[in-house]
Amino acid sequence: MKLFTNRIVAVAGSLIRVTLLFSGAIALVMAILAFTRVPFDMHRWLGETGSHYRFAPDQIVMLGGSGMPSESNLIRLYYTAHLAQLHPGSSIIIAHPHDASVAGSMSDYLIAFGIDSTRISLMMEGTNTREQALRLSQLSDTVKTEKTVVVTSPENMYRTIRVFRRAGFEKVGGTAAFENAMFVDLTYQHQSIGGKVYTPDVSGNLDLRYNFWNYLKLEITCLREWVAIFYYWVNGWI
Repeated sequence: MKLFTNRIVAVAGSLIRVTLLFSGAIALVMAILAFTRVPFDMHRWLGETGSHYRFAPDQIVMLGGSGMPSESNLIRLYYTAHLAQLHPGSSIIIAHPHDASVAGSMSDYLIAFGIDSTRISLMMEGTNTREQALRLSQLSDTVKTEKTVVVTSPENMYRTIRVFRRAGFEKVGGTAAFENAMFVDLTYQHQSIGGKVYTPDVSGNLDLRYNFWNYLKLEITCLREWVAIFYYWVNGWI
């Protein structure tokens, strides 16, 4: 019994060591990549690949991402409103899991941008992209043949376009809700604002102050999305 217990402990110890080594290697690779533009390019690729279109949309579909107000929903609504103004003949469908308060706030946001309320409809069924696309495809006999532009977050766009095509939408493109960079000099004078002489002066190092952390977050976002893409592929949804 003692020999068996010792073996279990040894195996568990080996698994823990392998797990820690693997996790450490992943963390090291991610830290190194965060000092490069690879995360930026990967995020851009997810947002642009396969989503381009050359038609005036009959309908604009905005996939809701969170509550209201929230960063993801507000930026998607901003892009949706811009598209709606560019294409005044298009209808607008807000797809969001059933929450009348949130959906109403999203609709009000578009109306505040000058979008006619008669153009806006709500589709509050579906809790993931696959289910939302299927529910949208059932709204009418013609919805799948109409020219459709989907608005969602950049990291979701590659998967979303393929989901809609698999659901039967014949002509679909996408507008990814990218954030715009702020082109402002963010350097400062360390000691002039009370910085201590014995603390590191990073006043001119924007890579360390911002880019590293932003890219690290992008890596996690993209990693999660690749897992989702694989899951959707295994299920035959894309």
